[in-house]
Formats: sequence, C-alpha cells, structure tokens
Amino acid sequence: MSTARGGGTDVADQQLEMLRGPLTGYCYRMLGAVGEVEDAVQETLLRAYRSLDRYDPARAAFSTWVHAIATNVCLDQLRGAGRRALPWDLGPASTGGQLGTPLPPDAWIEPMPESRLLNAVEPADPAELALRRESVRLAFVAALQWLPPRQRAVLVLRDVLRFTAEETAQMLDTSVASANSALQRARTTLDEHRPFPADAPDPGDPLQRELLRGYVEAFEAHDIDRLVTLLGDDVRSGMPPFVWWLDGPQAIAAVMAASDGCDGHRLLPGAPANGALTLGQYRPDPDGVLRPFALLLLEVRRSAVVQIATYLGWGEHFPAYGLPMEIVRDDR
Repeated sequence: MSTARGGGTDVADQQLEMLRGPLTGYCYRMLGAVGEVEDAVQETLLRAYRSLDRYDPARAAFSTWVHAIATNVCLDQLRGAGRRALPWDLGPASTGGQLGTPLPPDAWIEPMPESRLLNAVEPADPAELALRRESVRLAFVAALQWLPPRQRAVLVLRDVLRFTAEETAQMLDTSVASANSALQRARTTLDEHRPFPADAPDPGDPLQRELLRGYVEAFEAHDIDRLVTLLGDDVRSGMPPFVWWLDGPQAIAAVMAASDGCDGHRLLPGAPANGALTLGQYRPDPDGVLRPFALLLLEVRRSAVVQIATYLGWGEHFPAYGLPMEIVRDDR
C-alpha cells in the first residue's frame, strides 16, 4: 500500500474509495445513526487524504491507518452523546394505544441498508459473514450502545473487524495490555445485553418470501387472525420515535383490532437492512396517491416474525431501500 503515499492522487483516491464501504460499516456500529455515519465517513476520508504525506507503510497497513482516523472521528462525535436505543430498551411494554410524546432523533438506533453495511469486500467465509451480519442487527447495535465509546471501538475492531491486538492498540494510541483489558470489559457488558438470535434476511428464501407475502396480505386486509399466525410467541413491536411498544402476538392483535388507522395502507418489500426484511408502508393522500408513511424492519426466527421496528416518517430514505416515493393506485 505504499503507493498511497507516493503514487499520486489518483491512486490515493482509489485506495481511499475502496475503504468507503468498510468504513461505513465500522462507523455505523460505532454511531448507530445514518446521518452521523455519512458525516464520519466523509470526514475520515478527507482527513486521510490531507494527511497522506504523513502515512508510513513501515508502521501500519493503509487500512489500519485509515481506521485509526475513523476511530478518532467517531470518538469525537460520541463525546457527550447519549445512548441510542430501541423502544424495548427504554421501558416496559405498553398496555394501550396511547403513543405518548415522541423522543428526538438522537434517542434512536437508526436502520441502514445491508448493501451499504455488508459490502463487496466483506469476507467470503460463511461463518465470518454471518458474524458481520449479526453485528449490524438493530438489537446488536443497541447492545453496543451500552459500552463506553473506547470499549465499543476495541470490541468492534477486534471481535468484528478482526484487527490484531497490536493494531487495535495502535489505533487507540494505547498499550496492548490496556486494549486487551478494555476488550474483556466490553465482552462482559455485551454478554449482559446480547440480543436473541435471528435468521439472516434472504428474500430469495421460499419460506421467508412466503412469510413476507402472508404478512403483507394479512396487514392490508386487516386480517388479524392470520397475522397472529405469522408472529412468534416472543414477538415485540415498536414505533420510533415513540417509546411505546407491544410485547407478544395477543397485545399486537388487540391494538390492531381496536384501530382502523391503517385502512387503505399498502406494504411494499424493500431491500434488506440490519439483518432484517424490510417493508415500505404507504398511506393514501387526499388525491389517492400512496405516499411513504413508515419503514418496517421485520426480524425472523424459525419462519416467524419475532421483531417489528416501524420507523415512522422515514419516507425520505425509501430510495435507499429500492422503494418508490409514490404509488399510484390502480383503482383511482
């Protein structure tokens, strides 16, 4: 990688651009928010480009050097930041239909398309790829939020991205012993908050495709009995930006039975995100055109939906999931 130092700006640009995908995954695990991730990656690439004349290939691989810059950028952004979360991390399940007061955007873990989080340079080994996919699930990223920022960085660098203890210590400008101690503390804390397992999203899997089709049909027909058959016994459903969430299929069924607020809404499958299947939810405007209303992330385990995160007001992000910004109904 010595060409990054002396091979000209075109070579440097190419090498830095090749790291955009891995940096996006790293910064997302650290920050958990789409806008902050994009800012962190751009700032990292800019700082790296401006510092190319100081890169020494004898001291570190180019990727290690750039990830060290990204680590500092993320730690700067996390200084003074609160813990982002999912609804079920913030309090007990709700018993009624009152949503309460929404929390500000910086309270929430935000979703991101898997195409950006798991890129072409991810490992080909199935077990390693499964680890990477698990590490971008909403629940896992929420669990990482329990770690102090430096412990979070050590854990992601070592246990997810597989940097060595020496490389990790170098990135954090600390000793190997200190980095290893931080890693052990991070693993202990993470074990207390580690999420339940889920199946990897695969829209091409016949079972998942059938499950998704059934969910869409039951939702659009307001067929509560059928919908309940598609939910796991431990399913939970929440709607950021509200702390309100439901625990179990019967609680979800009761709220749906008492509400007709989604009449005329449509669901459209989108690209996978965060180890989950996605659905774009559309509602009709006064002219009958269906507009984005929410993005749903459905986690699946053993052919049942076990988690539903409904991100209200997420329409501006629909194109990133291959979802249109409007649907013209055939019956207009």
